[in-house]
This record gives sequence, structure tokens and C-alpha cells, in this order.
Amino acid sequence: MKPVSDTIAAVATPPGRGAVAIIRISGPDAHRIGCVLAGKTELPARRPVRAWLTDQDGSLLDDGLLLFFPEPNSFTGESVVEIHGHGGPVVVDAVLSRVLSLGARLARPGEFSERAFLNGKIDLAQAESIADLIDATHRAAARAAAQGLQGAFSHAVAALDRQLTELRVWVEAAIDFVDEAIDFIAEGDVAARITAVRQALAHWLEVGRQGLLLRHGVRVAVVGAPNVGKSSLLNALVGEERAIVTEIPGTTRDVIRESIDLDGLLVHLLDTAGVRETDDPVERIGVERSWQAIAGADLILWIRAPDIDDRALAEALQERGIAPQAILEVWNKADRFPERVAETAVWISAKTGSGLDRLRATIRDRVGFRGVEESVWLARERHLEALRRADHHLAQALSMLVQWEFLAEELRLAHDALGEITGRIDADALLGVIFSQFCIGK
Repeated sequence: MKPVSDTIAAVATPPGRGAVAIIRISGPDAHRIGCVLAGKTELPARRPVRAWLTDQDGSLLDDGLLLFFPEPNSFTGESVVEIHGHGGPVVVDAVLSRVLSLGARLARPGEFSERAFLNGKIDLAQAESIADLIDATHRAAARAAAQGLQGAFSHAVAALDRQLTELRVWVEAAIDFVDEAIDFIAEGDVAARITAVRQALAHWLEVGRQGLLLRHGVRVAVVGAPNVGKSSLLNALVGEERAIVTEIPGTTRDVIRESIDLDGLLVHLLDTAGVRETDDPVERIGVERSWQAIAGADLILWIRAPDIDDRALAEALQERGIAPQAILEVWNKADRFPERVAETAVWISAKTGSGLDRLRATIRDRVGFRGVEESVWLARERHLEALRRADHHLAQALSMLVQWEFLAEELRLAHDALGEITGRIDADALLGVIFSQFCIGK
């Protein structure tokens, strides 16, 4: 993917009616287009200019503000003009049409960020963080995305990149100066350095796993015998009457889905129908959907109570091959059986709310969520795959310390894997996929 030299434009604010809309123009003709549109001969740098925006025939389009950012001091690294006008869709379309008639073309989704990447203003991981910040569904995810945009992960990758560059220098020296009476591999402390890089990769893989939890959250299925209090627990965790609660077995006929924020961890709760044998065809469909939800869950809350016989459910969980480590037993009705609360099991009362704080903490612990640390970024699977691939090649390199050509090749492959994260090693297809996921105007 090569840098481009044409001028692009797009609406940078969400579609629909609003007080203000922003049209962004980037490229070599941005300044000229802004001047013509505003009837000016010059636009001062980084100072708002109020102007009557006019059409080709001189008719009035809008009363707006123009901001000019000369290259390279802009988001894209190109000359950029932002037009701030009124947010009516008709007005916005008219102004954008005028901009396009003056020589700009409509930007593709993510093309402004793509140009920022191509012009060296941001790396690929930071570009992805922009999209993540826009798409964040809760505050912790937004914070992690902002840390990624600031370069928390990119700086770590750059440090590892420099270490691998130094390693490759020592190994290439061993190959190129084989007749010299110098043991470059020993002098360069190559084995210890490779081990240190692998330790750093292990750290960032764990940090990245935390980032994946922030990005996707976890699916938690709430299962139990009929009338054990599953729906009451869902309502208590959500904080509102989301599920119907009655004394009639089989009230919940379908899987109820609700999301909650547990101190930064997005939890997708799946309240399942009471799993039991039934002749009711509608309830039977709900039970089968419950099993599908259970099979796809990251964690299963098995709600139990001393006065409910759930041996049939225990047998069914075993028959379905549900791994015991995926199940967290939660005993309900602590208010009715206070003598049992001292036990090590998780005891709650969905009715009174007692024990819910402990349950929330236990859920976070079971899925391995440590909270939002300063180093956590909103990881993508491609980041972790590249880190794992780099670690694999470094492990191979450690076994080839006396085979210098093979050692050099494994170090190169590890180096290239890291380069894919920030875009130092690029592939047009990868870049196209990443930037196509952005919104137009960004």
C-alpha cells in the first residue's frame, strides 16, 4: 500500500440531525478548497475563521467555521481543513457536495487514519486503538483503548524490536566474520538475550489476554433447577426486574441475555430456562437453547439451594461433557439457611442481596481478570497471534545456537512477527481489512 496524493473529504460527525456537523478535508488541495468555499484568499494556520459558505453560483449554503492545519502538523500528516457547520442533514449534504465539486473525492471508511499511518503519524496498533476507542462499549474498554492510542503497547513492541535488532547484529557478525577469533554468540550474550525477550513476550501475552477480556467480555451462563432463583439472581446483578420471577416452574422459557460491568469486566449474563425433562414443546425448545448457551459460555454459574433437588441437572451436566473447571457452584437462599453460610462455598441471597459482592469478585477471579492496569491495551487476536509466533521462533532459535544460519533465520522470523503488529512489516491485504473496519470520516 503506497502513499496517495489526492484529496479526500467526508463528514466526521455521526449522521442525523444535530447542532454541529464537521466535514474533514485532507490532501494537497485541502487549503485551496477551503479558501474557495469560504471566499478567502488565505486561511491562517490553526485559527478558526468564520465564513459564509457559498455554492458555485454564489448562493449561500451555511454559516460556519473553518480550521486549517498545514502539513505535516495534522492528524493525517497532510494539509487538513475542518469545516464546522450546522448539523442539519440537508445543509451537510450541500456543503459536502460543494467540497467534492471542487476536486476532493469521498473518503473510504478509515482512510484518514490510514493516511496518518502511511505518513508515520501513528503506527498500526495505534490506528486500531482509534477504532477501538470509538467502538468501546464501557468505560474500562475506552480507557484501555486510549492507552493503546497513547502508545502503551506500541512502545513495548518497539523496545522488543530494538532488542531483536541488536541480537541479529551479533548473529550476522558471527556469520560474516567467521574467520575472526571472536565468539560473537558468546560475546553478544545471545542466549540470555533471547531468553529475556521471551520473558517479555510472556508478560505481554498475559497483558494482552486481559485486553481481550476487556474487548469481548465473558459469557456467563446462569443454570439451575426450576425455582432455584436464577432469574432472581439475574435481576439482582442487573439491578432491575429484567426477568419474570414466579413460583411456577418453567416461567423462563427462553435464554435472557443481559450485560453488566463488574469493575471493568464486561459480563454477558445468560439466564437459562430451568433445565429439566418436560412435555411442553415450547419449554422443551427453551431447554435446548439453554444447553446451547451453556456449551458456549466461558463460565457457568450453577445456582443451587438446600431445598431444591438438582441431582438430575448434575447428571445432565456430566453427560453433556461440561468440564467441572468451567462450573462455579453458587448456593442461593442464604437468608433461609444462615447456618450454612460459613461454608467455603459461595453463598448468596438473591432476595436480600447478601453475598453478591463476593460472587462478583469470584467471577472476576475465575476468569482471570486482574482489572484495568496502566499497561493494558485493548488487544486483538492478531496481536496475540503475532506475539505467540515471535515466541515460537525465539524458542527455535535457542535450539540452534551453533547453527548460525538457522539461528539468524529464526531471529528474522521473530522480528518480522513483531513488525506486523505496528506495521513495520506490512501486507496490503492486512491493512485493507483493518482500515475498512473504521467509520467514514475517521
